[in-house]
Amino acid sequence: MRCVIARYPFDLTKGGVLDSMKGVTPETVTGESVTIGRRRYPVKQVGEVVTRQDRRDFSAGEVTRAMTRLGFTCHPAPGAEPAPAAPAASPVETASALLGGAPATPQDL
Repeated sequence: MRCVIARYPFDLTKGGVLDSMKGVTPETVTGESVTIGRRRYPVKQVGEVVTRQDRRDFSAGEVTRAMTRLGFTCHPAPGAEPAPAAPAASPVETASALLGGAPATPQDL
């Protein structure tokens, strides 16, 4: 698969990534990570090993996108779970907001 990381084109294959990461000890995961084989690596470490470029030259998103397209499982940063959604507004609250009034509270009804 052809992909661009840090403005340079690379022809990556799943087997090539597996071979490149073979024998590499994973660093501590503090941000986004990718599972390769049975190990979980930080995406910046994978990008550095696979492209042989400095980590500052590419973003974690570029590597995550490439690894996902190759079929590897990528994980968000620990603690970066999405915030819970706000409760849905009732029809009365929606109408009040559309008319420019203050949102109605259950006590007002």
